[in-house]
Amino acid sequence: MIKKFLLFLILVILAFCIVVALRPSDFRITRSISIAAPSSAIFPHVNDLHQWEAWSPWARLDPKMKQEYGGESAGPGATYHWAGNKEVGEGTMTITASRPTDLVSIRLEFLKPFAATNQTEFTFQPQGNETLVTWTMIGTNNFMAKAAHLVMNIDKLVGADFEKGLSQLKKVSEAGPKG
Repeated sequence: MIKKFLLFLILVILAFCIVVALRPSDFRITRSISIAAPSSAIFPHVNDLHQWEAWSPWARLDPKMKQEYGGESAGPGATYHWAGNKEVGEGTMTITASRPTDLVSIRLEFLKPFAATNQTEFTFQPQGNETLVTWTMIGTNNFMAKAAHLVMNIDKLVGADFEKGLSQLKKVSEAGPKG
């Protein structure tokens, strides 16, 4: 009886491992929003990491979060390091490419609660009197991440944060410059 149970348990674990191994490694999360402002008014809010605090969906989750900026003030070479509670974790963003009013590309390195490196892009596409802003994150899942995604929908979780951030970016951008 115990041998049959152990054999069954081994087969279940083996089947689980096969299912996980066959899941796609690559993922892509994309959300978009139309903003009633020219791309030139939106672009600086993304290209300057100092301005993210006004619209980032994670900026207010940990009031005690440690933040550090480095490199250039904006554009390629600009860096932002954060370390906070379990909701925000720890990591670094580095702008790797920037084309005014068109694209901001960021290398996103998570250190905690899990290590991962992903590519993030913001694109700005004029559409009449509005601009379509698209926020995309592309990455590769290791075996453990693929297993976790069997019970957790990463697109839904991170996508909801992207939607909050884009909504806040819309408010900030449509409000225009302060002063």
